[in-house]
Amino acid sequence: MKPIRLMLVDDHALFRRGLASLLDHLEDVNVVGEASDGREAVERARELAPDLILMDVQMPGTGGLEATRMIHDEMPHVGIVMLSISDDDGDLFEAIKSGARGYLLKNMSPEDLFEMLRGVSRGEAPMSGQTAARILDEFARLASKESQASTSGSPLTSREKEVLQLVAQGKTNREIGARLFITEYTVKNHLRSILSKLHVHSRVQAATYALREGLIEDPSSDS
Repeated sequence: MKPIRLMLVDDHALFRRGLASLLDHLEDVNVVGEASDGREAVERARELAPDLILMDVQMPGTGGLEATRMIHDEMPHVGIVMLSISDDDGDLFEAIKSGARGYLLKNMSPEDLFEMLRGVSRGEAPMSGQTAARILDEFARLASKESQASTSGSPLTSREKEVLQLVAQGKTNREIGARLFITEYTVKNHLRSILSKLHVHSRVQAATYALREGLIEDPSSDS
């Protein structure tokens, strides 16, 4: 598998350089460039065409949320993951609505960050289970206020519902496979089928849709 071509965006040069130095030790990640603000991030993304961008939220001038919207609209194939000190729900929800594939906090361990980045190449959404639950809860609440076209029955198989239920709990492909005694490859196939059947583009959207339509149980009800 080819290394992930990664770009770092943060207004603190010391943080960028330190993170780049840590990531340089990984064989499956290649840091191809850096940017110090959102506007430069857009320009560098056009130039470098990275696979993934780690984007700070709060930056002078053009911030990370605005840059994420611009890059997502122009280059939707480029994955963007927010890496921030902010645990604010407003930043979190706005980032996902802007097109970010995940949201990580800067106080996480390097080992957890490395594993989350590797998960991107497996189609996973890099965020903690707690963060995923907060996103799903908020998006399901907002979606319930909107008028939706009625659907006749569930288009998903029982196995696909099981997979989606675990996605809603923030489980990784590996964890889903272990829980259901299937391979990660089979999990990926189920997820592709789920996205196609539900006409959505991400794991978060699929889980939100399923919660709204009652196809799976609300994971927050278990707590």
